[in-house]
Amino acid sequence: MKRTKKPLPVLENIVVSDVAAEGKAIAKNNDMVIFIPYVAPGDIIDIQLTRKKYSYAEGKAINFHSFSEERVDPICEHFGVCGGCKWQHLNYTSQLKYKQQQVTDNLTRIGKIELPEISPILGSGETTHYRNKLEFTFSNKRWITEEEIKSGAQFDDMNALGFHIPTLFDKVLDIKKCWLQDDISNQIRLAVRDYATENNLSFFDLRNRDGFLRNMIVRSSTTGELMVIMVFFKELKDEREGLLNQLLSLFPQISSLVYIINEKANDTITDQEVVLYHGNDYIFEQMEELKFKIGPKSFYQTNSKQAYELYKVVRNFAHLSGTELVYDLYTGTGTIANFVARQSKQVIGIEYVPEAIEDAKINSDLNHVGNTLFFAGDMKDILHENFINEHGHPDVIITDPPRAGMHTDVIDAILFAAPNRIVYVSCNPATQARDLSLLNEQYKVTKVQPVDMFPHTHHVENVVLLEKRE
Repeated sequence: MKRTKKPLPVLENIVVSDVAAEGKAIAKNNDMVIFIPYVAPGDIIDIQLTRKKYSYAEGKAINFHSFSEERVDPICEHFGVCGGCKWQHLNYTSQLKYKQQQVTDNLTRIGKIELPEISPILGSGETTHYRNKLEFTFSNKRWITEEEIKSGAQFDDMNALGFHIPTLFDKVLDIKKCWLQDDISNQIRLAVRDYATENNLSFFDLRNRDGFLRNMIVRSSTTGELMVIMVFFKELKDEREGLLNQLLSLFPQISSLVYIINEKANDTITDQEVVLYHGNDYIFEQMEELKFKIGPKSFYQTNSKQAYELYKVVRNFAHLSGTELVYDLYTGTGTIANFVARQSKQVIGIEYVPEAIEDAKINSDLNHVGNTLFFAGDMKDILHENFINEHGHPDVIITDPPRAGMHTDVIDAILFAAPNRIVYVSCNPATQARDLSLLNEQYKVTKVQPVDMFPHTHHVENVVLLEKRE
């Protein structure tokens, strides 16, 4: 006989005490820690446990007895379902407080190093419409919300154009309005969906890998330019041209319209051919007097205005006089390298992605920056003693690694290079703290500046200045 699983209990009148990782919050019941999404410290709730382990549990709020003073009404109708903007129910002052706390906790608990006073976090001037890039997915299996299920209604249209439901790769939430990008993005997405429905264009089946419409990416810039990237699973010339022409007739402000035929199993387009349909195959972003060319595959910080504030912190921490050799590790498309080049003797940028390095070179040429040098390859394979001896020991190293932080070989190479200053930019203070502890014997942390690049999320950027110990 099959053993029936005992239902997990409901815990009543539990006080939410703090925030946790991944945008969740913490409550405690006796010695058990409970992680709950979409609640705020100070809420008093009933919790339906959904998972229980020996020392912790996960659950969801099923009833609110009282609400936290830190709460605000979420502006987005999709809050709590799409998986993004998990802190939209917290007022912005509280969001910044908890991001500052996240940086402090990680650097002290994981790094276990001497720290200066951590500067107050730099908040974003814009908390909505701040993203310059969004990617939407077509699916013929849209996510049906709990409210829709409870309504008992029948749903004939199962197509969706929106965002993946977290942990469910083949379910997509149909988005009516997203507050992350300028509203032109919503207008374009809804127009594409309407045209596809009216003309019976098939939405992609993510599980069976069939259909016509696969992905759509909208990129914008502070210069007012607009790029739309349509990704099709297969070539259907008449259907493709009909859709693209409809886009151009409705949105003449599109300055770059490109498309991709992606027949692969995954959605990545880095290895796919991009076909120009209208306008230019790039748009420009501007920062001070510098212009940056952005193609369909280019990386650029998705919060353009706040990226400028971040890079100003980096430049300030680097304390350049014009005589320094600077290494810019994980340079991407060379944005930071070009941003600091005019205050440096020479900047050497290293990046894993060859296409990004080509963009970096183009951006140097575009801005008549003649003192940059770029190399493509795995950081731990390029940055070694012979490379440093050949190109010179840097006075300053700027490093902006991915979330995983730096490989120990890279840290060893930095210690061998022995720069006077290291400016460490991180999107993950936990791995940054780990790396700082490995640099601690020879370098002292003298400045820490958190920066909020992504309002309404738990993500935080952090810039640290390390100076060589005497």
